[in-house]
Amino acid sequence: MPVGCGCAPGGMRCRVHPALLLLLALLMLVSTVNSTRQENDDLTNQTKGDSRLLRRSKRRWVITTLELEEEDPGPFPKFVGELFNNMSANMEIIYLIRGPGVDEYPEIGLFSIEDNVNGKIYVHRPVDREKTPFFKVYFDVANRLTGHIVDKSLIINIRINDVNDHAPEFPEKEFNISVKEDHAAGAQGQPVFQMLAVDLDQENTPNSQVLYFLVSQTPVLRESGFRIDRVSGEVRLSGCLDYEMAPRFTLLIGARDYGHPPLSSTATVHVHVQDSNNHMPRFTQDHYNIQISEGWANQGVLRLGVQDGDSPSTAAWRVKFNITNGNEEGHFDISTDPETNEGILNVIKPLDHETQPAWSLVVVVENEEPLFSCKRGQLQRPQQASASATVSVRVTNANDPPTFHPGTFIVSEVDGAGPGTQLGMFNATDPDRTAGQIRYKLAYDPANWVSIDERSGVVITVKPVDRESPHVNDSIYVIVAHAVDDALLGYPPPHPGVPPQTGTGTMLLFLSDVNDNAPMLRPSSQHLEVCQSAGDKPLLIEAEDSDLEPYSNPFTFKLDSTWGDTEDMWRLGENRGYSVELLMQRTLPLGDYSVPLLIGDKQGLSQKQTVHVRVCSCPDGFTCAEPLVGRAGVLPGALVPLCVAFLALAAALLLLLRCRLVSEAKGQGRSVPQDEGIQTLIAWNEESRADPPQGRSYLRDHMPALSISPAEAGAKLGAKGHGVFFEPSVRNKYSTPVWLDTAVPRGPQEMRAGVMAEVLRQQLCGIHDPEGDLGYPPHVYAEEGECEQADSLSSLTFSEHDLPPDLLDSLGPKAAPLEEIYSQSAFRS
Repeated sequence: MPVGCGCAPGGMRCRVHPALLLLLALLMLVSTVNSTRQENDDLTNQTKGDSRLLRRSKRRWVITTLELEEEDPGPFPKFVGELFNNMSANMEIIYLIRGPGVDEYPEIGLFSIEDNVNGKIYVHRPVDREKTPFFKVYFDVANRLTGHIVDKSLIINIRINDVNDHAPEFPEKEFNISVKEDHAAGAQGQPVFQMLAVDLDQENTPNSQVLYFLVSQTPVLRESGFRIDRVSGEVRLSGCLDYEMAPRFTLLIGARDYGHPPLSSTATVHVHVQDSNNHMPRFTQDHYNIQISEGWANQGVLRLGVQDGDSPSTAAWRVKFNITNGNEEGHFDISTDPETNEGILNVIKPLDHETQPAWSLVVVVENEEPLFSCKRGQLQRPQQASASATVSVRVTNANDPPTFHPGTFIVSEVDGAGPGTQLGMFNATDPDRTAGQIRYKLAYDPANWVSIDERSGVVITVKPVDRESPHVNDSIYVIVAHAVDDALLGYPPPHPGVPPQTGTGTMLLFLSDVNDNAPMLRPSSQHLEVCQSAGDKPLLIEAEDSDLEPYSNPFTFKLDSTWGDTEDMWRLGENRGYSVELLMQRTLPLGDYSVPLLIGDKQGLSQKQTVHVRVCSCPDGFTCAEPLVGRAGVLPGALVPLCVAFLALAAALLLLLRCRLVSEAKGQGRSVPQDEGIQTLIAWNEESRADPPQGRSYLRDHMPALSISPAEAGAKLGAKGHGVFFEPSVRNKYSTPVWLDTAVPRGPQEMRAGVMAEVLRQQLCGIHDPEGDLGYPPHVYAEEGECEQADSLSSLTFSEHDLPPDLLDSLGPKAAPLEEIYSQSAFRS
């Protein structure tokens, strides 16, 4: 459809066809409907939580910039900004706000929206940026009628703009530091210390940038001071410190920021100066003279005083000494007294007046810490840092001990050299006088083999020397001699040589070996045992020789064929030089065998040795059933002579005792006292019951003078526990002593008989009768033992008429002799 346009005079005027206008209006309506439909679809998908990918839609939130000034003074509530959502064109909506600053930490109730109808945001109090630099707040829009969220949440960071509300702060208000007096100044030296202040305002802004400056210094000195770097805060020294002039400083240091207005703070620094070595030590005197006796090592022969201007007990004050000249032989040393700082001169090696009577020592002193000086504000190390002094030493003469030349020497002699052999000569001289005034004497000769001439020092043997002696070690025998000066002979004053001095010399006697020892069996090879069933199992026989090469091994072993049938029973196996194998020729009967051997050394010197071999039974095939006694030290055969000798000695003692008793009985003509008792001891090898007739006849022959009263008969049996006829080889273990009162009351016959029977049973408890005729009379001995405590019969105060006739029958066969005696007495009237 054509569209026309025309122009009127005096202006421009366009004329549009009505149909064209209608078409344009229709197109705009369709576009609006589509847009509204799309927005409704998007809102529906969002509300229902459709998981399909949303298509891009028009932006519906409109916001303004939200920023706050830190520490804003108000008034509050104060408008911050405004929100708008175009959903308000389709429905009635309300705005919602949540998150930190609204209903969450760090601040609650800080922000709000006016009556939930419009999007105006308000703040209700001042905000500290250093506490919370921003707030992350969530905004929502909801349908006023249903309360449903109708759009996406909007997240806004509300930023807090910093203001300069914090001044720089130091960690402490006061600091204490130390600095050495010799600390280098200027850029050459290290910083004395560094200050550091912290500003809590926003970083990398003028509000947090710090500037350092020195406010004041006390005391103020022209020669020394401090300066501080404005940016780094490093404090450096300007000039030189002087501890003696100013031992401490006080600095006031400030820190300022670049904010508007600038804020600042200060801190105090106390600087303590540590004394260093700027004073050289000096000796209290330049020359010392002393006298020292020769021959002695002395401590503290001289003390050298020094002066030092630095602080006592510091490295700058403490000194060390050194002997730079005159001590080439090392006779002296010098140390420092830690308390007084003095030098202590010592003699560590004895001096000799005859060698060098005078000494001149140069001693220097310096501090432990290096010396420094300050010129024009700069440190310098001086070339001379020590002082010196001279010590003159005069050595006084004294009696010196003789000196051996040489002190130790070696002489050689053959082993076995006899008496009268000259071994060598000691040579000593006296440094104080001429020769010929020295006496020699032996100081160490453990084997007493030698003697020494008192004047010449010649050593001569007095006994044969033996290299195998326990006093010889590795063929060396040590002889020590003393040389004593005759102090009172020919030694004029003023040095009389008193007391005498002694020198020591050593002779090492080397004994060359000779073949004077034949090989012999080792102790472990002298007694051996072998199982009868061993067959060809060898026994190892080892030998040894006290001599050295070439007089020792390899050894030769040979059976001595001159001794019985040795070669028929034994043979030798492999010879290993120091040992040989011994084997049985055949199976030998059980028993002990002696195997003679001839053992020779490398030079043919030999001797006969005997190996004692025991052939034993071995149940397990390896170990003898009984141990070898010989290895314990003594052979069984060696015990027999000892036993025979012991028995002979015992028999001799018994015979002497018997002779003495018989001679005393004959000479004095008296019987043995009742309390000692007369007993007869018969030794038997086995226990048996005695034959009553033999016992009775024996007692009749040897006891003719028995009394006839019960008390005397009891005395014959034993009084006070000593009256038993026989000493048994085996006592009756079932007899038990019974202790009764000596006074027996007269009563019924059964009671008296019981008392008498018990006493007699105790008296007869140990008697053991012989079984046969011995052919010789038994010896008489005093009896001791278990039956000694029985009461005597004499202690019973009743007569025999009070006893029953069959009393002795109840005591057994041992009472048969007593019964016979009793029957022959006058009691049976």
